[in-house]
Amino acid sequence: MLTLTTDAENGGRWTSLRSPSREWLWHRPAPEREKVAPGDAFVDAGGLEECVPTVRGLPDHGDVWSRAWARTGDTEHVQGDSFTLARTISTTADGVRADYLLTAPAGFRFVWAAHALLDLSARATLHMTDGAPTRLFPEAAPLVGEPWPAGAPWITGPWPTPHGVPMNRLGPDDGTAVGAVVDTPLACVHDDRDRLALELRADGQPVSMALWRNLGGFPQPDPYRSTGVEPMLGRVFDLAEAGPDDAARVPPSGEVRWRLTITGACRCPSTPAPKEHRPWT
Repeated sequence: MLTLTTDAENGGRWTSLRSPSREWLWHRPAPEREKVAPGDAFVDAGGLEECVPTVRGLPDHGDVWSRAWARTGDTEHVQGDSFTLARTISTTADGVRADYLLTAPAGFRFVWAAHALLDLSARATLHMTDGAPTRLFPEAAPLVGEPWPAGAPWITGPWPTPHGVPMNRLGPDDGTAVGAVVDTPLACVHDDRDRLALELRADGQPVSMALWRNLGGFPQPDPYRSTGVEPMLGRVFDLAEAGPDDAARVPPSGEVRWRLTITGACRCPSTPAPKEHRPWT
């Protein structure tokens, strides 16, 4: 059983995701968060932020985290510069389900992430399909033990240790901060006896799990610890870096629909990574 609280007035942010034993969402004091306007630099208050049409790049963390959402019946919605995003959240027997609808002109490309920062111990582990292609981004360069390819926006290796970086484990603060995108629709978090599973489904669109493993390495000069497990439409943080199959695209209908399901029970993947229809590099 999970209970959820959102703040429509302040960017539609998820402010609480609670099980009977714990609060799952991490927070930090950021009073300036309530004063932001579209186009402002991102203010990290924790929780889960809706990031669309990009995460990195411009606008910083997307176009809707800094806008007030409206509510009609059971649906919350927001108008971005070039699109409308709506979500309808409901409870399930063991968690919550969020159904999304983005409306925009046909051909509009975007990245969306449920930018969930989780309150996890150093003992927590992350579980996804073994061997799933995993992109590491340039901040991982000091950790990979080999020269970073000149100009490469990412390098790819198999989950859980792409290029020797153990992305499935957190551990104590070590001054690093690494982002990754894993080609899988399902992630399961283990923290002592607690479990949290996140699954994303979207017909005809690229789905993945983005990770942000910040062990006291970001931001400078005053870093703090934060852990993001972020269901994503797309395969990059920055829409500007997206290749032809790395971002969601609005079809002729003018609508893209997807579903995020979060449960408090273990749903660890047990099957090998599916074969790709093309190289994922």
